Amino acid sequence: SEVAVSWRPSAEFAGNVYRGEGVVPASPQDVWECIKPVAGGPRTRWDQNVKDFEVVEAVSDTVSVCRTTTPSAFMRIISPREFVDVVVMKQYEDGTKLSAATNVEHPLCPPQPNFVRGFNYPCGCFCIPLPGEPDRTQLLSFFQTDLGGYLPQTVVDSFFPASIAGFYSNLTKAVKALKA
Repeated sequence: SEVAVSWRPSAEFAGNVYRGEGVVPASPQDVWECIKPVAGGPRTRWDQNVKDFEVVEAVSDTVSVCRTTTPSAFMRIISPREFVDVVVMKQYEDGTKLSAATNVEHPLCPPQPNFVRGFNYPCGCFCIPLPGEPDRTQLLSFFQTDLGGYLPQTVVDSFFPASIAGFYSNLTKAVKALKA
């Protein structure tokens, strides 16, 4: 599947907001099963940027505080990161499913040794059904992440577009494996 990645300066912090948009050759439900932010979900197996995902506190059926860790990346120039976010999941009347998040501090999740604390500013993914095409899903994603630490902005700007394209490619492989 092809993905278009674009970006512009963020209004939230000194980095960029990135937008990824593509069509995944799978039903919205299958795409959602692969990306929904739940402990024990498949995302840690297929998303190269998610090493671990845990629910720190379930606030309700649709809102939780979560901790995500990432492996080192970009030829180990980027150290492992951890992110603590409040995450909301929502389904709309047209069948669109949303996962949105933003950073939060939580007393049960202080910064951990061996990780750099990063910060997600408002971000999310929309799984959008395509009318008349039940086995194809438009996936619209927004990321605005401060990786923290002392990374030059040029390194971050080099990393994100390729990382987002890889997210779509690996997601496409994951939904194919889910259906196999």
